[in-house]
Amino acid sequence: MQDKPARSRADFSHFTTIPTRWMDNDVYGHVNNVTYYSYFDTAVNHHLITAGGLDIQEDAAFGVVAETGCRFFEELKFPDVIDAGLCVSRLGNSSVTYEIGLFRKDSEKLAALGHFVHVWVDRATRRPVAVPGKIRRALEALVVTRG
Repeated sequence: MQDKPARSRADFSHFTTIPTRWMDNDVYGHVNNVTYYSYFDTAVNHHLITAGGLDIQEDAAFGVVAETGCRFFEELKFPDVIDAGLCVSRLGNSSVTYEIGLFRKDSEKLAALGHFVHVWVDRATRRPVAVPGKIRRALEALVVTRG
């Protein structure tokens, strides 16, 4: 991700609002780097559940994280409210690559850009399977290309 230009708010069609918590700050007075990954997970799974109808406990297939990464641009801190923008940069047969842009509420400045790869697996065998149809439909609307 190092050579890719940063995304802007316009690149994301789906946003999840995430309030920071007091415990998110570290001793330096800003959100600890590991907490950003929790925000990414929240944004992705919020969309999968609300738009894709994912049933975490019962569906025959689910996504396991194969890769994550983050680039930091602006610090976030409590009590910031975050707009977590979500887009899909790659939708394969059994995997999907998300990009998550974290913005301070009402700001155009990108605070962090993460990527997150899910590989869809069968619940029983844990072997890769095709992205389920209902999930694929929910993700297709989020697919973007670099221009």
